[in-house]
Amino acid sequence: MFSSINWKYATIYEINKIIKSSRTKNSYGYDEIPIKILKLSALFIISPLTYICNKSLSSGVLPERLKYAIIKPVYKKGDKFLTANYRPIPLLTSFSKTSEKLIYSRLYKHICTNNILVKEQYGFGINSSTEAASYDVIHEILKGINNRLLVGGIFCINIFIIQKKKF
Repeated sequence: MFSSINWKYATIYEINKIIKSSRTKNSYGYDEIPIKILKLSALFIISPLTYICNKSLSSGVLPERLKYAIIKPVYKKGDKFLTANYRPIPLLTSFSKTSEKLIYSRLYKHICTNNILVKEQYGFGINSSTEAASYDVIHEILKGINNRLLVGGIFCINIFIIQKKKF
């Protein structure tokens, strides 16, 4: 059984550190406030923003307005008329990003402290990747073959069929 998450209150220093560490980009959410403006105004809004973050942590509820995002389709490759060739990019507000980073840091610390993820979970670790997962699978297969063991695998593939439509 895992221990409960202990949501410690954020300090203005922690929120300021999150804001300073955010990549300065000109993209913005529905509120039209880019990170650049958040950084410039941090001195004036850090206290209310810290209060909102702490209220969210204590209540377990993210304010509705911080849940909104503008979804932009970004073209990957292939036929531009196929929706499968686009990936959705959510444009969040700067305040949402700050809250998200705060919650992520708390959650990640809890997961690491309590050893919740097994070493074979590659999707969430800091130094993990698909390359590391591939290496481990190949290494285990080769180790089995070298020890004259019968090696097998089951692999699942998702195939999406998209009907091509011209506009």
